[in-house]
Amino acid sequence: MTEAGIGIRAGVDVGTECVKAVIVGDAGTVLGRAVVPTRGYFQECAYEAFSTALDDAGKRDDELTAVCATGFAPHCVLQATMTATETACHALGAFDSVRQPMTLVAIGGRDPHVITVDEGGRRLEARSSRRCAVGIGSFLMFASRHLDVPPTGLEELAAAVDQPVRVSSYCSVFSGSEVLERLREGASREAVALGCMHSIAERILEIGGLAPPLVASGGVVEYFPGVLRALESLTGMRVRTVPDPIFTGALGAALAARRT
Repeated sequence: MTEAGIGIRAGVDVGTECVKAVIVGDAGTVLGRAVVPTRGYFQECAYEAFSTALDDAGKRDDELTAVCATGFAPHCVLQATMTATETACHALGAFDSVRQPMTLVAIGGRDPHVITVDEGGRRLEARSSRRCAVGIGSFLMFASRHLDVPPTGLEELAAAVDQPVRVSSYCSVFSGSEVLERLREGASREAVALGCMHSIAERILEIGGLAPPLVASGGVVEYFPGVLRALESLTGMRVRTVPDPIFTGALGAALAARRT
């Protein structure tokens, strides 16, 4: 890394379901980005996302002055010059578009967080679900397989009905078992899909700390907006979505690198 690209930074968010990378320029403008599914070795996925984002930006790695890694496995980003927590990165990434204090609900493939963000984009407080409630991405993958649709097809199924069946367990493993129970009882695929959305919203509600303005980020928000509709129904509060929510953590990481 040289002084040739003094204003160019990168952020890499290594998640359990996807790895995201974002390249930003002098003013924090996004120059390139990429997302790849997480599979096999995290290091290989991180390198693929990082390289693809550089290609998208038309930049070389030796033009970067800093690379910030975050997520489930930040140590697997071998190009990283620094690391930052997921919650701090999501706070900063969301603030880039919202530009005001907020309660941020970051919903990734592993676990949801409720984050209090101040007027400078800093994380003041972060709450997470109890440990048995982690594994949202795995739960949705399990549900889609047994409902015989691709993961993103859950959203279409859920949108076809108004009333969900109860998928009440906060434990991701037991929630999967409940999906099978509801199907065995004869519940429609559509009602079960909506029940899965409500199950995740209930886990978020249990975390507490929800106060307006509510903003949402993360991969689950990108692919399963039905979760937000369920959360709005449970809280009576409007939930705003940041642009391209799956990239929020990676964007925040790149912006964190700019602050060093």
